Amino acid sequence: MPPPGGPPGGPPPPNNNNSGGGGSSLTRALIAAAFVTGVGLGVYFDSNITLSPSNVASTEIVDRRTPNSELCMAYGYSAMAFDQRLFVSFNPFNVYVSQPEVKPGCILRRSNVNLLESKKLVSPQQVDTCKRSMNTFAFVGDLEDSPEVSCVYHSEEAENQYLLNPKRLVPANEAAQLQQLQQQQAAAAGGAGAGGGL
Repeated sequence: MPPPGGPPGGPPPPNNNNSGGGGSSLTRALIAAAFVTGVGLGVYFDSNITLSPSNVASTEIVDRRTPNSELCMAYGYSAMAFDQRLFVSFNPFNVYVSQPEVKPGCILRRSNVNLLESKKLVSPQQVDTCKRSMNTFAFVGDLEDSPEVSCVYHSEEAENQYLLNPKRLVPANEAAQLQQLQQQQAAAAGGAGAGGGL
């Protein structure tokens, strides 16, 4: 029968307390604290946003830079207007595009276009023509200092097309038609398979 301390010259008996080479609770606490501090600093530096006109990191900047911002927030939506020119030559056929000029603007809700009419910026005939096509008005510049007013169309087809299928450049309406066609083909193939067994 071997002695309780283990055989002489053999390895020492295992130690059941946690003060051995597995790491003390103090070491584990220090590692956990370093990890939490590192994650916290990473989140802080990653989410540090510089809110300045040169860095539009928030819609708040767009809202503040919008002409007549109080009026725009009350009766419409702040926006960014992109002015760009497209030149087409025919002999030889070429297309040239200018650098876009980005300006703060405002889009009025359809129910509030009478604000422009009351300031004599648009005529009643222009309002009727624009509203007849389910459009509204947008403007760039101060309403008191000759703004650029445009009748604009709300395009729902252009909204978030990248969410539909980011791997393929298929417009939303074509993708829906393609999906419907694939479903019809699958149903026809399923019906033919079931009918072939009769």
